[in-house]
Parts: sequence; C-alpha cells; structure tokens
Amino acid sequence: MTGLGSSTNFLTQYLAVSHGVPVSEVTSLPVGAGNSFIAALKQGKIDGGMTTEPTISRLVDTGDAKVLVDLRSPESTQKWLGGMYPAASLYMQSSWVDAHKATTQKLANAFVKTLRYISTHSAAEIAAKMPADYYAGNKVAYVKALEVGKVSFISDGRMPESGPATVLKVLSAFDKGIKGRHIDLSKTYTTEFVAAVPAK
Repeated sequence: MTGLGSSTNFLTQYLAVSHGVPVSEVTSLPVGAGNSFIAALKQGKIDGGMTTEPTISRLVDTGDAKVLVDLRSPESTQKWLGGMYPAASLYMQSSWVDAHKATTQKLANAFVKTLRYISTHSAAEIAAKMPADYYAGNKVAYVKALEVGKVSFISDGRMPESGPATVLKVLSAFDKGIKGRHIDLSKTYTTEFVAAVPAK
C-alpha cells in the first residue's frame, strides 16, 4: 500500500478480513506509489498491494501485475465495498479547523475548484497542466489512466451520502478501537466549507 494509515492501507486490510484472511496474516509495508511501488513489487518486497493510477496501468500494461479488486470507479467501489469510499479527502482535526476557519475555507476553495476543473476538462487538458514527472515516462498511458479515473472525483466536493457509513464499515472490520462503538457519523465531516466555495 502507499503508506501506513492511508486509505490504501485501510482498504487492503478490510478486503483481506472480509474475504477470510485475518489481519494477523497481513503485513503492511508502506512502499509509496509510482516507481517505488513498482520496484517493491518487482523485487518481491510485496506480494500484492493497493495503489493508484497511473501506477496500476503501468504494471498491467507491462504484465508485471494484474488487478484482483478494482476500486477505480463508483460502480466497482459499490460492488466491493457496498457504498462509496471517500479516499481522496481533506482531513484535519476539528480543533484546528475551528481555530483556522479562513485557512480551511481557502483549502476547501482550492479543492473544489480543482474538482470543477477535472469535471469540465479532458484528461489530455489536465495532463498538460501537470509536471512532466507525473507521466513517469509515458504521457499516453498517464492520459489514458486519467481518463478512466476521472469518474472517481465528485465535481462539487460534497461527501457522498454512503461515504461515512462505508468508511465506518471498513474501519470496523479490523480496528479494535472502532469496532462495536457507536459513532455519530454526522459529526465526522462537514459540508460547511464546500457550501461556501464561490460559484466561480
């Protein structure tokens, strides 16, 4: 997975447990994404892992890996997790948000404006704005992967209705600190800042 405590780490543990593999039999090794993930797989440091695009497409195209569970679209995420999973999110402690509302609003503005741009531009147009090292030596593959992956980004930045419950289900499968606890999901996120992003 990309990093300890990352969404890829959580999802890997959940998929293992929900398919009969105890957490005790899964060793998490943070290997990043891109070239470092590819190297770890080729060198046998990891037997399998969860990563993001364009790393996935690079490994599949070269025949070095195959996809076992595909979470790159809302439909496949619904199939495997039973709901949407807001992996690419802006996480902050509530106390920090309360003390830095203006900064938080600027961050929300940047995220939502980026999501709007993604939803209204082609993969080629988006790729043209990215640093060349994002292409990992293959701009065509990057654009192709981005075209497929665009559907995973919500254009208005709002939490998907099924998102919090899906995350709770995933974490409850392996996290003893969460399993069996009642958590008021309405207190785990806010739309206050997304709602205040200027229309243009």
